[in-house]
Amino acid sequence: MSATPAAEPGELAGPGPVLAIGEGYTAELRALLGRFAVELKLVPRGVPIPGSYWGEPEAGVVAGTIWAREDTPVHSVLHEACHVLCMDGGRRMALTRDAGGDFDEENAVCCLQILLAAELPGIGAERLMRDMDAWGYTFRLGSARAWYAREAADARGWLMRHGLLDTRGRLTGRRRA
Repeated sequence: MSATPAAEPGELAGPGPVLAIGEGYTAELRALLGRFAVELKLVPRGVPIPGSYWGEPEAGVVAGTIWAREDTPVHSVLHEACHVLCMDGGRRMALTRDAGGDFDEENAVCCLQILLAAELPGIGAERLMRDMDAWGYTFRLGSARAWYAREAADARGWLMRHGLLDTRGRLTGRRRA
């Protein structure tokens, strides 16, 4: 899996639009992320997003705070938030822009963002996976859905080992220590 977009930073890619948080998802995202002590802060349209790796309108991350605008894709907010949840406390506090991490952690981040999307009314895992594909996430099996269905067991195991999922694969509400 790679989170390299099919377009240049700052351009949305893919065959169709992706859901933006300003389409009625801000409150739900804040509530969901708040369960994990992750704060979502908004900046006005046209203002640079602090800590954005890909550039606007993609979400940014600084320490445990996710930065976004109303035109920021939902999948982008969830992806950056999942990086915050999956990294250890020392990395989290020093985090500005580039989450780093290894291949296994990146896969865990992608798996976790799908699981979190399932908790969001009006979005769900299926829509999020379509948005991931439209943006340009690349998976060896050709789509987020195929990867999640057939190859995400290792990512779920990683999330269990680090306390983000319980032994039944359910969200624990915790971050990695």
